[in-house]
Amino acid sequence: MAPTSTPAWLSLIALLALAGCRAKSALTSQQLEGQHLYNVRCAHCHELNDLALKKVPPNLHHVFSSPTLPSGAPATDLNVERTILAGRGMMPPFAGSFNQEQMDALLSYLHAGIR
Repeated sequence: MAPTSTPAWLSLIALLALAGCRAKSALTSQQLEGQHLYNVRCAHCHELNDLALKKVPPNLHHVFSSPTLPSGAPATDLNVERTILAGRGMMPPFAGSFNQEQMDALLSYLHAGIR
């Protein structure tokens, strides 16, 4: 039996699937930990708004792509950490909820800007 060649479209789909897998695994182990923390502690308000807040909190995935935070403060690690720990407006404080290693992981994930 003669070998058959793979259709070009099937090869393209396989390459795209492989690229998608690589993009998802492109996070470092620290960023993966930050992603987990974000999903468990932040996403329910900042993405899902499952508390049905009238003023929807800002999406944080590209928080470092702008020179300023939604509050107008410079978009720096220190300002994001301060906001998380002290709260701001309707956001409650999370002091005591993150140790420094966890905070570093969360910030690293937010810098990645990945959903």
